[in-house]
Amino acid sequence: MGFKKYLPLLGRAFLAAIFLNSGVGHIFGFAGLTKMMTERGLPVAPLLLAGSIFCLLVGGLSILFGFKARWGAILLIVFLIPASLVFHNPVADPSELNSFLKNIGLIGGMLFIYYFGSGPVSIDSNESSQPQAYVSPSE
Repeated sequence: MGFKKYLPLLGRAFLAAIFLNSGVGHIFGFAGLTKMMTERGLPVAPLLLAGSIFCLLVGGLSILFGFKARWGAILLIVFLIPASLVFHNPVADPSELNSFLKNIGLIGGMLFIYYFGSGPVSIDSNESSQPQAYVSPSE
């Protein structure tokens, strides 16, 4: 299998980088983001923001390390759907189309992780109880 077994790890690392960076940014920008969310009419903005940070960090770390990566992918989808509809809605603001499509693409990546699992170089691949849908590409 050679280097090909590391490709899912590389893909997971690239995807995780987006979410982990965003989660850390949300922590450091908590006050400003809470104010912006309140201005948009979202109730209990601090609680929603804390939930977003949880999904971003736990989901990002999960897919990075390949530990319960399917659950991590679900957490990130749970974050991405409302974030896309509320903050990157191209119907309400056409300038948000690229951000909306980026989030749709990220949801696609999370669906791949959910379906195929985390791949051969992951914590999940070492657990015999974790079924893997991953199929090695032909050499």
